[in-house]
Amino acid sequence: MLIPVPDRDFDVTEVAVPWRLLTRAGHRVRFATEHGTDTPSADQRVLDGVIFGQLGAAAEPKQFYAELLSDGEFRSPLAWAQVTPDDFDGLILPGGHAPGMRQYLGSELLRAKVAEYWTLGRPIGAICHGVLVLARTSDPTTGHSLLYGRRTTCLPKYMERSAFVATAWRRGRYYRTYRTYVEDEVRRALRDANDFVRGPRVLSKRGTDVDDRPAFFVEDGNYLSARWPGDAYLFAKRFAHQLSS
Repeated sequence: MLIPVPDRDFDVTEVAVPWRLLTRAGHRVRFATEHGTDTPSADQRVLDGVIFGQLGAAAEPKQFYAELLSDGEFRSPLAWAQVTPDDFDGLILPGGHAPGMRQYLGSELLRAKVAEYWTLGRPIGAICHGVLVLARTSDPTTGHSLLYGRRTTCLPKYMERSAFVATAWRRGRYYRTYRTYVEDEVRRALRDANDFVRGPRVLSKRGTDVDDRPAFFVEDGNYLSARWPGDAYLFAKRFAHQLSS
């Protein structure tokens, strides 16, 4: 398994939950950063709470992240240039919204590696802002986005807008990674408007390891997508099922 991340600011839950559930299932998870030099770090505000200790990650994902910090594969990531896509049986593209994510979401080198992996037809998952990596990656045979002709979800516009409006007085544009909403950019990459699936409307209730009812994902062949950290447990379990099957 490969999980590429930026040097800093990735979402705690969207990395730590898939890592923990996949390693429990017996999979080896490797990480990759742009240069592969230092241990990457999650968005500290999500760990501490964005405003007055609120709007951050739940306790269990934070515990998983504390365990992840001791993992040798995480502490010694590959460089994106060193990644050989054929070495991996699965690829997960996590999200995050803080400014450090632009290193990862905007990397042409990473997109080239993702495009190469895509041609293998192996399991690939993207959650939240991670879907932008696929939306921005062109299929070398068609010139279209990799998501052209695929069904997908991503961070819904109403979620991104609500978080921004609720926190802008204190955190400015912290919840707006780009001026264009994630959903709008993803939609533009698709062949048909009906290929975007927003999912049930939710603002706070999250799925857990024992309760998937608030969670949601979209599966299209070997491609799996989810909306936000509240989907991370179900997303990881479904991705593990793809790997085992």
